[in-house]
Amino acid sequence: MFGMGLGEIFIIIIIAVLFLGPDKLPSAMVEIAKFFRQVKGTVSTARATLEEEMKLTEIKEKALDYKKELTDASAELERLTNVTEIGSELASVKNDLNLDAPKPAPAAPKEPEVITFAPKAKEQSKPAETKPEENA
Repeated sequence: MFGMGLGEIFIIIIIAVLFLGPDKLPSAMVEIAKFFRQVKGTVSTARATLEEEMKLTEIKEKALDYKKELTDASAELERLTNVTEIGSELASVKNDLNLDAPKPAPAAPKEPEVITFAPKAKEQSKPAETKPEENA
């Protein structure tokens, strides 16, 4: 305790008994215990307050980060929904595509296909079987 050994603590107790006497020693020990309890309570309160402040600082930093992200997202959304800017970007992309793309060679004209509706010739590979006609 406090970097003191058992022998040093006994020396302090002996000196306290000599100076205070046996009648005042119990009340002095109670007062010393109250003092240490108050110091311990004050230190724990200060530590809790400091930790709370640190948490609040972290929360504030996170809130500022979220605010920055929202502001950036809002600006990006505004930029994407700006019609005139979109038109100018599309025009620049179109110009880039037209300038960068090689011009295709003009294709030779194709001959038009002829479509006819003429009946197909019947195949005469098998003789047709005759069916008896029924007279009514």
